[in-house]
Amino acid sequence: MLHYSRTKTIVTLLAVAFGLLLVVPNLLSPETRAKLPSWAQHSIVLGLDLQGGSQLLLEVDGNALRAERLESLRDQVRSSLRDARIGYTGLGNAGGGVQVRLRDAGDLQNALTRLRELAQPVSTSVFGGATASDLNVASTPDGVITLTPTEEGHNARIRSAVDQSIEIVRRRVDELGTTEPSIQRQGADRVLVQVPGLQDPQRLKDLIGTTAKLSFRMVDVSMTPEQALANRPPAESEVLEGAENPGERFLVERQILVSGEDLIDAQPGFDQRTNEPVVSFRFNSTGARRFATATTQNVGRPFAIILDNKVISAPRINEPITGGSGQISGSFTVESANNLAILLRAGALPAPLTVVEERTVGPGLGQDSIEAGTKATIYAAIFVVVFMFATYGVFGFIANIALIVHVGLILGIMSLLGATMTLPGIAGIVLTIGTAVDSNVLIYERIREEFHGGRSIVSAIQAGFDRAFATIIDSNSTMGIAAVILFLMGSGPVKGFAVVFILGILTTVITAVTMTRMMIALWYRWTRAKTLPF
Repeated sequence: MLHYSRTKTIVTLLAVAFGLLLVVPNLLSPETRAKLPSWAQHSIVLGLDLQGGSQLLLEVDGNALRAERLESLRDQVRSSLRDARIGYTGLGNAGGGVQVRLRDAGDLQNALTRLRELAQPVSTSVFGGATASDLNVASTPDGVITLTPTEEGHNARIRSAVDQSIEIVRRRVDELGTTEPSIQRQGADRVLVQVPGLQDPQRLKDLIGTTAKLSFRMVDVSMTPEQALANRPPAESEVLEGAENPGERFLVERQILVSGEDLIDAQPGFDQRTNEPVVSFRFNSTGARRFATATTQNVGRPFAIILDNKVISAPRINEPITGGSGQISGSFTVESANNLAILLRAGALPAPLTVVEERTVGPGLGQDSIEAGTKATIYAAIFVVVFMFATYGVFGFIANIALIVHVGLILGIMSLLGATMTLPGIAGIVLTIGTAVDSNVLIYERIREEFHGGRSIVSAIQAGFDRAFATIIDSNSTMGIAAVILFLMGSGPVKGFAVVFILGILTTVITAVTMTRMMIALWYRWTRAKTLPF
């Protein structure tokens, strides 16, 4: 029968009260909110389109990945043949791959066996089922071997580069102290970065667009950079520009003694002698050991500190450096030293990122969006409230109360999760207002049918809720499936809409069924009505 126990009523009211209480921090100033308990400080974060900010669409440079892969492949081929004591007379790029000519064609099979070990399996399926090789190895009878990276391998490296870039960009942006940046994949080779509240897009571009590849290499003193440019540099060396003085060049060895991947910390500071901004760095145990070995073996020789293929400094090694730490000095400002430290702490991007699209939203435009969205929500709610009350009387009034609680619970859950509210999210709230009362309409129309079929009012209300429940679950399940697909496959604003819509579906079942049923039970207990009010 239509009965709600006191315990069940109290539990329902407490749950609703807690959900609505979570909305309160959004109405307080940040200073007041900071004084609340930690669990009560959660609030909804306004998205880029509501509070303004900067947005960048970045694309991974696939050509740079190909070039880096070929360079790495040459080094692997050289090391593999050297370890196998197989001589060769030529090694270079050819036809999008690496070609090596063996000195003795009799070593062909042995060389093929060793070089095929360089190939790695890559997944060609979304679910990781099918695999392919990332390297094709072909040969000719006269001892020429060609290693060509496959397209499957290249696509796998792009996917990996995007995944790494997302994490590195997130660490870099977090250092800015901004609130809830949105950094996500878009398409196969792009990354979408949205930073609400940041009105300096140039700083964001400077911070993200720099690859920050730090390495330590020995300076080649066998000839001057000018002689190397005139007569071609040795195969093991290359000419790089200096970062400080335009036109300054250095001949450095290609072999990397220590890379930025071995850094565990980098902090801006000041040189105690000159009081100029510097960046102090510290290696992990592996990097410290490599750095100590390199400086011990090359005392008296200059080595180069290279950032993004430019030589920052080329000091001479006067004595072994075994402490695993050092500092980078140059023409730094306080801000540039801080930015470099952020880049080094966050790590190097696996490939350069190109800015494909840049968008800046001012706070004024965001305020216009908030006002427009608020008006749309209020107007939609007013029309729905008037319609429900005019059509169903007291029951419509009960549905309206449940509707208000429904919107409040959505905002409360979003606050608890620290979710980001976007303009499409406001549209999702407006849409859920309609779907929420739709469940009430199904219940009320079923109650009317049962009552007109000869049932008593209590029996009609009971049957109406029981028989409409399955229909409500079915309809909300189909909408939920669509919303989940939007969330999984969409990006940016589409995801924001999907999140709000999913929360709206969940709270609809609670308010339209549980809470409405409780209030109608209380209404009947107070009035003992003999007929429906509509």
